[in-house]
Amino acid sequence: MSRKVTIFTGQWADLSLEEIAKLASEMGYEGLELATWGHIDVGRAAVDDDYVQEIKDVLAKYNLSCQAFGAHLTSQCVGDLWDIRLDGFAPPELAGKPEEIRAWAIEDMKLTAKAAQKMGVDVVTGFMGSAVWKYWYSFPQTSEEMVEAAFQEQVELWTPIFDVFDECGVRFALEVHPTEIAFDYWTSKRLLETFEYRETLGFNFDPSHLLWQGVDPVIFLMDFRDRIYHVHMKDVYVNLDGRNGILGSHLTFGDMRRGWNFVSLGHGDVDFDKIIRVLNEMNYQGPLSVEWEDSGMDRVFGATEACEFVKKINFSPSDVAFDSALKTE
Repeated sequence: MSRKVTIFTGQWADLSLEEIAKLASEMGYEGLELATWGHIDVGRAAVDDDYVQEIKDVLAKYNLSCQAFGAHLTSQCVGDLWDIRLDGFAPPELAGKPEEIRAWAIEDMKLTAKAAQKMGVDVVTGFMGSAVWKYWYSFPQTSEEMVEAAFQEQVELWTPIFDVFDECGVRFALEVHPTEIAFDYWTSKRLLETFEYRETLGFNFDPSHLLWQGVDPVIFLMDFRDRIYHVHMKDVYVNLDGRNGILGSHLTFGDMRRGWNFVSLGHGDVDFDKIIRVLNEMNYQGPLSVEWEDSGMDRVFGATEACEFVKKINFSPSDVAFDSALKTE
């Protein structure tokens, strides 16, 4: 199959670009989804051709390509309702300054589009944040006016960013995810409607965030097929045994008392066979990017196994009907 098997470098940001490129190649990957907080300085890449060439040279050294940028931390700061956790995503001098963090994030996302253009990358994955996620349970009551205002705020904040994305020929693939303005099926539909189906905005399909919520990833993929701009391969194990709750119980990832945990590919409950079949049917030719997250497994062992898993399941569609040889004139 022509789809490249890549790895998102966000979980490997403790390594240098050279180190993760070498390791990814050794593990069998064909490309990288570069995290903008660890492996590329988008402000520099937007204006410095020599720096861009240095990055390309490192990738070429290990027979890798860059298939996408992952800008999840910066993009979260654009539309989120600030609390102290966001300080860790922004430059340290902006800590405790919500308006300045947002202004920085907006400009940095514009630079991300320009850097992507320089690198020959046409998709940036990421988040958008949400002014109402923290009120999802609706007690005290979250009014429809609050929800609508939050969706409209995203349009106001992201329209200037998307204008730059359009100028650069780059699309934004939102990872549908709790804490985001679009976190499940119906909020995703509402977001597209609110943006009047602007072509710039699509989805980074990650089944692991849908399954534990009770949303069928295959149905999501089928219904939003024209908006799937990138695919994350990530698995999740649901463990509702009567004690473990779906909300996680404030237990850290990996704790088996949680109602669900992200696990290495093939160790969870996601039906990747059906997902590949739908991707084939919709002629998705983009990368299959492994986002490796499993607190219960050594990451090099797991990411190597995950690469093998994706390559094994990355089958091509048939070019003939299975019963064509049975037909008669």
